[in-house]
Amino acid sequence: MRFAVAAENDEFRALLADALPELCTPEVIRAIGDDPSGDAATSLRRSLAELGVTGLLVDEDDDGLGMDEDALVVVLREMGRAGVPLPVVETLAWAPGLAGAAGFAAELAAGDILVGSDLQDAGTNTALTADRVGVGGFAGHGPVRFITADGSGERIATVNPAAQWGVTPSGEEVTVDDAAAVERAWLRGVIGAAAVLCGLSDRMLTMTVEYVKERQQFGKPIGSFQAIKHHLSNALIAQDFAWPTVLAGAHQLATGDENAARTISMAKALASEAAQFIAKTTVQCHGAIAYTTEYDLQLYVKQAWELSSRWGSAAWHRDRVGDAIGLPGGERRPIA
Repeated sequence: MRFAVAAENDEFRALLADALPELCTPEVIRAIGDDPSGDAATSLRRSLAELGVTGLLVDEDDDGLGMDEDALVVVLREMGRAGVPLPVVETLAWAPGLAGAAGFAAELAAGDILVGSDLQDAGTNTALTADRVGVGGFAGHGPVRFITADGSGERIATVNPAAQWGVTPSGEEVTVDDAAAVERAWLRGVIGAAAVLCGLSDRMLTMTVEYVKERQQFGKPIGSFQAIKHHLSNALIAQDFAWPTVLAGAHQLATGDENAARTISMAKALASEAAQFIAKTTVQCHGAIAYTTEYDLQLYVKQAWELSSRWGSAAWHRDRVGDAIGLPGGERRPIA
């Protein structure tokens, strides 16, 4: 099987790869973390809308691009690589399939709203201040209630500074109880989260390779030391196993393959494990500087830590895969 990106999707990817490094710098990530409703967040939201990203999965009848999951994961990987500190998984992957029934598809396509989530109805939302919050729908089950937020929010203690904001509901609600739509939205969210994790992993690895080429010890770049090479080689292997599985899961979902849910669960498990392993490895290779908030690596490490456990942890998804293939629970072991 050949895992490759379609030409039109790769063109979209290249457009984002050129634009995002200037639109979403580390300074922008920090500014949005400090004030999610400020000028930096507004400017980034507007720029993403102008690029057409916000309408990626929205139907053309609602002024969206009407693209599929193959395009989604390519776009979200670039978002992860840039460390975009917005609820992109919810807004770009999860919400579009529910937005029509909820009555805000056109607003979503235009980039006028961001969507957050409280999938398990736990009473908190760890996305940035959002205009809509979807409550419920974890694992693709049950109705989803979309609550309109009033634009205010309080900090929530999370590992990721760019996600330490909650939302305050205004009381307006719309419920979507189409079981098929809720399930597909969940699968889109899971594969979208896996794609973002792959992008974050790539960013952390790239930064670390550049660092070990420059940092010297005993008169040599530390990247020449065998231990560093082994650590980074293992990190790259973990990443290289995850991304093709993400592509496969997205394509199966786009084409209606009956095995899509199983592949998507494996993709999220691999992407979560890879991101956690790569975060640990890159911090170790950097040494003490990686623990400072002034150093940019921590911006991406903390996003990876947070997202790896959301949309179902690696262990949760491995259980799903085990159930699908009839594997006894005691034999389900992580690869890494």
